[in-house]
Amino acid sequence: MLSDFRSDTLTKPTPAMLEAMFSATVGDDVFGEDPTVNALEAKAAALFGKDAALFCPSGTMANQIGIKAHSNAPGELICDKLSHVYLYEVGGIAFHSGMSVNLTEAELGILKPTDILERINLFTDMHKAPSQLVVLENTCNKGGGSCYELENLQEIRKLCLEKELRLHLDGARIFNAIVAKGYSSIEIGECFDSISICLSKGLGTPMGSLLIGDRDYIQKCRRIRKLFGGGMRQAGFMAAAGIYALEHHVGRLAEDHQLAKAFGAEISGLSYVEEVFPVETNIVIAKLDKQIVQTEFLTKLASNGVKAVPFGPQLVRFVTHLDVNEDNVNYALNVLKKMG
Repeated sequence: MLSDFRSDTLTKPTPAMLEAMFSATVGDDVFGEDPTVNALEAKAAALFGKDAALFCPSGTMANQIGIKAHSNAPGELICDKLSHVYLYEVGGIAFHSGMSVNLTEAELGILKPTDILERINLFTDMHKAPSQLVVLENTCNKGGGSCYELENLQEIRKLCLEKELRLHLDGARIFNAIVAKGYSSIEIGECFDSISICLSKGLGTPMGSLLIGDRDYIQKCRRIRKLFGGGMRQAGFMAAAGIYALEHHVGRLAEDHQLAKAFGAEISGLSYVEEVFPVETNIVIAKLDKQIVQTEFLTKLASNGVKAVPFGPQLVRFVTHLDVNEDNVNYALNVLKKMG
């Protein structure tokens, strides 16, 4: 058996999703004439109580477009040191938007208003780049799928309004947070100026992300998408997968969370595991004992049919998803127990 826990981007479309894709009505999206793309964008915007949305090839592109549309260089962006936009988007904040970054050091990547307040640079300080934008990540990948509480988000929103800062959500796994915490997409929408959501992670589509905001903002983003080379033609085949995922794959994320929590609880008792990060959603991060050579551990794991990824010094990440079931988890646990 192969149990692949490397990422929730590894999922394959279900037969029903493929059927929806093959039967999609399509057109040229650059001309705004793909009805399925238009339907997906309208559906996503409505879910979060916003005016409009923009279908993008990837989450990185959605985030980088979103940041650039909010920015007026020179300026500064505030985010946590664990943020995907900072760590894993190839320096795009500086390259695309000409912005510097002021990093917080919050626990598991979950910021509080005080983390932001103490890092705000005023426009009147001629020695510093003025703060323009705050970016939060929910769930936080490097924080082990950690989630924000709604009250915390609302307090951050209030602060940003008071300080005239734009607030963007990297919501690649926002539906995992919604399912885990029980708040609604509308409540999330009320907290942010812009939101990116990923369709190809827990929701199981082949590709695509959406950037969501008010109408004028998204129109500006549409032009930037074209500038970035992200204009797509008959993209409705992929948009149909997104519509299907939003209608059928959100509720089932609870299954991924249950499997991850059970998996995390079991491996926390292994002699060579020093620590397991708190498991709130579908990500399990284990810290190996110092005596374990991480590369050798992962190679041996893979040779026994279990795949995971390195996630920092002595850290290994496991992710549950649509194509991981209870049998996969049990098989992986047996392998891991034999490696002790």
